[in-house]
This record gives sequence, structure tokens and C-alpha cells, in this order.
Amino acid sequence: MNKVLLSLTLIFGLAINTVFGQEKTNSNENGHENFKTYCNPLDIDYTYMVYNSSRNLSYRSGADPAVIEFRGEYYMFVTRSFGYWHSTDLVNWKFIKPQQWYFEGSNAPTAFNYKDSLVYFAGNPAGYGSILYTDDPKSGKWTPTPSISNNIQDSELFIDDDDKTYLYWGSSNLHPLQVKMLNKNDRFLETGVKKELINLVEEKHGWERFGENNFHPTLKEGYMEGASMTKHNGKYYLQYAAPGTQFNVYADGAYIGETPLGPFTYMKNNPMSFKPGGFTNGAGHGITVKQTNGQYWHFATMALASNAQWERRLCMFPTYFDEDGLMYSTTDYGDYPRFGPDHPTKAGQHNGWMLLSYKGQVTVSSSLTQIMKFTSNDDNVEITELPLEKNTNNDVLSKVLTDENPKTFWVAEANNDKQWIKIEMPKPGKIYAFQLNFHDHETGIYTRTEGLRHRFSIEVSEDGKNWQTAVDRSSSNIDAPNAYIVLDTPLNAKYVRYKNVEVPGANFAMSEFRVFGLGFGKTPANVKGFAIKRETDRRDAAFTWKPVKGAQGYNIRWGIAPDKLYQSWQVYDTNEHFMRCLDRDTPYYFSIEAYNENGISEKSEIIYVP
Repeated sequence: MNKVLLSLTLIFGLAINTVFGQEKTNSNENGHENFKTYCNPLDIDYTYMVYNSSRNLSYRSGADPAVIEFRGEYYMFVTRSFGYWHSTDLVNWKFIKPQQWYFEGSNAPTAFNYKDSLVYFAGNPAGYGSILYTDDPKSGKWTPTPSISNNIQDSELFIDDDDKTYLYWGSSNLHPLQVKMLNKNDRFLETGVKKELINLVEEKHGWERFGENNFHPTLKEGYMEGASMTKHNGKYYLQYAAPGTQFNVYADGAYIGETPLGPFTYMKNNPMSFKPGGFTNGAGHGITVKQTNGQYWHFATMALASNAQWERRLCMFPTYFDEDGLMYSTTDYGDYPRFGPDHPTKAGQHNGWMLLSYKGQVTVSSSLTQIMKFTSNDDNVEITELPLEKNTNNDVLSKVLTDENPKTFWVAEANNDKQWIKIEMPKPGKIYAFQLNFHDHETGIYTRTEGLRHRFSIEVSEDGKNWQTAVDRSSSNIDAPNAYIVLDTPLNAKYVRYKNVEVPGANFAMSEFRVFGLGFGKTPANVKGFAIKRETDRRDAAFTWKPVKGAQGYNIRWGIAPDKLYQSWQVYDTNEHFMRCLDRDTPYYFSIEAYNENGISEKSEIIYVP
């Protein structure tokens, strides 16, 4: 069944010219041979946004992906991108600039593959307009249906096997998702069938509560939006996003029905796509697409929210239906390298490469500014400009490039080949890949702009004196704001050096320089003393455990059964955690593991909490 969607944010990439992704096969000494990998946020050439241009806010964004398979290939439509992307493998993406499109870019779009004959598309930012169609999306030529449809922003167009056509829509903290039937054979005119479907129930579902970490001091009602429909084994899975695109807990849930019109029943393992912890957070307002081999993938929006709340990126996670018909996505270690869709048994799973650069000592060529930024809720965004610090060698220090926070950033004094970054990693390791998360600092770009490029090289060293080139993009034309680069051959190193040539904007700026591979030491010991206290408000739970020597962090897993630990929350540098995302009336099972640059410990004994 071919599916698609609509609404809000994130990314892929790497390749040649304007193609992105990780093209080359790679060799992993742990036995992972000749399989592509990818890393969230996705590495694509995100578009600069127009809708905050009146405030002179210049930043890229990618949100609300609508992804479809059409004739064995894939197309991805993204909010306000002034076009869309094409891929043959779900890893490498090439931008297509259509011949006719919306002047402001589509908003929260929807797309549908009708029996491999036509692609239908809607996403007029005005919220009404014609549904477009084409039999050749590669050409960029689209034809409008000769009628005007309403409610086509933040909507989902779904055509069932019997040709009956449905439009789902809604984006509100008050009003429910709705559906109406259209006549596909008569210009998509409304048939008169219209129905209210589902709404948020925050008093029961903790993950639907508004705010960062599902907390806000005044606003309690989350936003329900991003409707999406997947048909699987005769069941209809109505997916929706909550509680807000700018938050780490932005997620997708699902209701299950026997018909496209419902009634729909809340899925007891919700949310089905959830990534609240780690480096880049959020996995909401997405779409579930079926690969040609039958594997499902959920594309969704991640919150970057550094320059603006609507600054977002894209992610992709493997999605499954278990023996009870429950839909879930695998998001653990969701921003570490993952096997690509070509892997026969582990597609989309974490491939075992760990983070070598965390808390590495960083020196830089110059510093115009360094910003630390943390979001606790809408009313409390903590922003600190760090003072200029130098080491004994008079090198400028940076504390924001290896902190696993995408909102923090460093800005160089210029954008030229005199700018550089050097990381002394805490321990040496075997490097397999890099992820460069560039920052947009007052770039002055407010729309889709061709010809942008990131030119640089990366060198590595074991002793900080003798260097060898690991990556050479000094003459590249690749535009890769979240570049993910896998080495042809892994290299042993303790030091990594980025040498700038040019990037978009007046100043070279970066938020995070991530180095992936495997350390030479031992994986951490198993976690002991794991304790869970479910609060009086049963949507909340507090966790404590004994620190593990040598651990970078911990990953808490939970679910509705011992064999259904579908949720996870990755944390760094703490031995306690508090979450507000549980369903009030659901008992849960919990486990925890420790991780470091060498690998992941065994999971702790599963604990049942009624």
C-alpha cells in the first residue's frame, strides 16, 4: 500500500553534486559488511525558510514530510521547500524544482500514489486550492484538478482500494481531527460525508501534554495535527502528532479502525514514534511509507529550535506491526549511525558505532560568539553567551561543539580557509564516520537558493602532530548542512581537525561536530540499583540508578509488555530522570542500559510497575 502525508520538519544525506545520503558501502570490523548507513537528522540540502523573513530570521528547516513510493522509487515533500526530493534507495536524495509550484512553498503537504498511475498532491499554504496530479513527478510538471478544495493544509489524502477517497485534516489545541469524503472521479468534489474523529485526551495520555518534557506552567492543551493514514492487514491506522513541533517530546500516536471513517480506538502502546532524548529530539508529524520489499519506514519532524521554534529537521525510523497489530517505530540511539534500507535483517537499526567525540576538548581558530541555549518550556529559554577563553597556547576554546546539544553553537569571525576546529577526543578510537551539524548565523538567505555548498577537509591524528586527510571536500559542490560522511576505510585517531574553505553565509558557524566509531576499551558494566517511582499523577515517573564507571550515559526502555519495550529515552551524564509521558491507566515494564564510546551494556532486569 502506498502512503503519504503532510506537515512539519527534518533531514538526510551525502553524495555527488546535489545528491545526498551515504552512497558508499562501508566495512565494519564487527561484521557489518557492505551495507549503506544513514544518520538522523537526515543529510539533505534543506531549504532556507521564507515565513520568518519579515523578522530577518534566516535559517533552514525541514518538517512535515510526506513520502511516497511511486513505480519503485521514492518522493519526499517537505514544508516550505519550494520543491521536493527524489530517491531510489531512501538514503540518497536529489532535489527537484517543479515547473509550477506555490510561491510561498507548500505547507504541511500530503501526497498519494494512486495505483502507480498518478501522484496526487496538496499543500497550498492558504489552506484551500486545487489538488495537483502528475504521472511523471521527476519532470516537475503538475496539473491542477479543475476545482477548489478546502482543508488541504495539514491534511492527509487517502484513496482506499475501492477508490473511495478521504481527506483527513486538523491542527488545533481545541478541535478534533476530521475527515470528509471526496469523489476522485469528479474533480475531488465533496460528497457530503463529513465526520469528527479524535481529539487529545491529556488527562489520560501524558505524552500529549504541551511543553518541553510535557510540561508548561500555564498552557496545558497540546496541539493535535499531522493526520496520516496507513492501511495494514485490513486495519486503518490513523496517525496524529502532539503536543507541539518545537518540543523534544513531539511524537506521533495512532488510533486503529475497521474502516477509514472509524470508529477509531486508541492504540495502547502509544506513541508509535517517539524520540525525546539524545542529540536531536522529536519524531512527530510524520508519514509511514512502505518500501518495495515490504519494510515500513516512518519519516518525521525533529525539533532543532535554535534560531526559531520552527527550525526543524527530518528523521527516518523503521516501523513495524507486531503480532497484536500494534504499530511502533524503533528510535533507540536514534541519532547514531543506522543501517540503511538495504540491510536484509537490521534495516534502520543502530549499527553499533558509538560517539567518540562527546565532551572532547575543542579549540577553534577564532570566535565571534559562542551561545549556550537550553529550552525548559515556552516561557523559559535560557540563553548564555560564553566569555572568550583561551588555553595556555593562546588557542580559543569552545565548549559547545561536543556537548550533544543542537541548540548551542559557535560562530567564527569569518568564512574563509583560515578557520578551523580541532577536537582532542577523551580517548582514542577507530573512526568510521563524521556528522557535521552546521549552524545558520545571520546568513541573510530566505528562500530556496541553488549553488550553495560546504567546502572543507577533515584530518585525523593519533598524536596531534602527524596528520592525515580523512575527508576532502575542499572543491565540493555539495550543500550539506547536516553532512554525514562515512570513511572508505576506518582510521585510528585521538585528534580530529576540520579545515574550512567556505560555507553559506558571512560566518562559518557550527552547532555540533560528531565523530562516530568504536573505542578500544570495555563496554560499561550493567546498571545496578534501577528504581522507578510512579507519581501520584500516574502520567509521571521518577527514575534513579547507581552510576556506572566509564559510562557516557544511559538508555531507559519501557513498554506495555516485557517483549514490547518499544519506547526509549537516552540521557547523558546523570543517574536520575523524570518523565511525564506515560498513559495514566497503563501499567508498564522498564529496563535500563549504560553506554560509552566502546559499546552498550546488557539490559537490566525488566521491572514491572503497575
